[in-house]
Amino acid sequence: MARDASTLPSQEYLLLDYVQRLERHREGRRGVHVHLSRLKPQNRRDHHIRIAINTIEEFVNTYEGQIFLLGNADMVFVTKGATLPQLDEAVMRLKYLFSEDPLTMHDPDDDAGHGRFATLYNIEGQFHRFQELAESVFEEERQRQKRLQKMAEQTGDTFEDSRKPLSPQQLAKLEEFLQRADLSSVFRRQAVCAVAEKAPPKPIFNELFISIIDLATTVLPEVNLAANRWLFQHLTQTLDRRVLKMLTRADDTTLHSSFSINVNVATLLAPEFLDFDNSLRMGSRGTLVVELQMLDILADYQAFVFARDFVREKGYRICLDGVSPDLLPFVDRQRMGVDLVKLNASPMFDEGGDPDRREDAARQIERCGKGRVILARCDNEAMVRTGQSMGVTMFQGRFLDAVLQQLSRSRNPPPPKVQRARR
Repeated sequence: MARDASTLPSQEYLLLDYVQRLERHREGRRGVHVHLSRLKPQNRRDHHIRIAINTIEEFVNTYEGQIFLLGNADMVFVTKGATLPQLDEAVMRLKYLFSEDPLTMHDPDDDAGHGRFATLYNIEGQFHRFQELAESVFEEERQRQKRLQKMAEQTGDTFEDSRKPLSPQQLAKLEEFLQRADLSSVFRRQAVCAVAEKAPPKPIFNELFISIIDLATTVLPEVNLAANRWLFQHLTQTLDRRVLKMLTRADDTTLHSSFSINVNVATLLAPEFLDFDNSLRMGSRGTLVVELQMLDILADYQAFVFARDFVREKGYRICLDGVSPDLLPFVDRQRMGVDLVKLNASPMFDEGGDPDRREDAARQIERCGKGRVILARCDNEAMVRTGQSMGVTMFQGRFLDAVLQQLSRSRNPPPPKVQRARR
């Protein structure tokens, strides 16, 4: 139910995801893009950025907002209900911190705004402009990460995670927080789509999951949740049960069919799953997919076999999740008794990928069954086209999210601007 913390989404992706969810909740919201990347290097060191965030954090929290620190050191924050004068005052406090930098010097041509230091958005009336900002910073960060990855491959360097592993005491703190937390704010949906040749993607079902990273960054920002695999798995079991209770009480009709849930094997044998199963409408189980992680299955294979037979008898489909290209040769889908295999796209699927590895992956996909493989984590069109060349027809990832969002906007264009007649 929770996404694996070992693959942390960037702040740029979280911003884009947040903005997309704001489309129907624009009223009273304003956004600010603070261009800290334009400061002189000596004025934008880590401690400067931390002080800037601390300066603005209480104000943003007061107005039900959220702060995003981008990879280039820029800051974007959103508030609900804050007036323009209040935002202006908040930005002035930030400018005062960097008063010695040329960026904050008065611009005689910009009496009405904050010059090159900050850009303000009225999200209610400028939503599409703000969305374009989120899309552009996400694409810039994706390209930056791609360059870093190529540099690392060329030099043999690896980037180490400086965060501390999760401890039992911290696990208890996070679980206590989860008992009180409103999980609806971090509830996510991501479509699995059928893509035929160059036709637009067609959603088949939605994966429902909790962004545990959003929760963790609030409670334990300095901790790597995935460093201790077994403590993290215990945490996800707790989260599974909370989410199943939420789905059991859901009034949203879209949560009654055509979705998948990523859970632990132990969760399928818990009372919360039985309650969830009893709450489903007649005939809907055949449209639902249960996703299970390979490591969890291997930890207790007999428990998996029991749980697998139990849910398949009820009509659910089972998907083996989190399979890397290197692991694919060891997956015997039919012998394991699973219906689908979710293969994670790697740099091999991107432009310039190793042709020998691609050929080997194509053979393994053929063995698993082309129509049974979902290529996940597709960040760009090249990954989708590579998957199609191997016979894959089902895809999931950020690229598909962006295409579906664009299709939705084209079907529901913003209302035309009304121009006042001149007298």
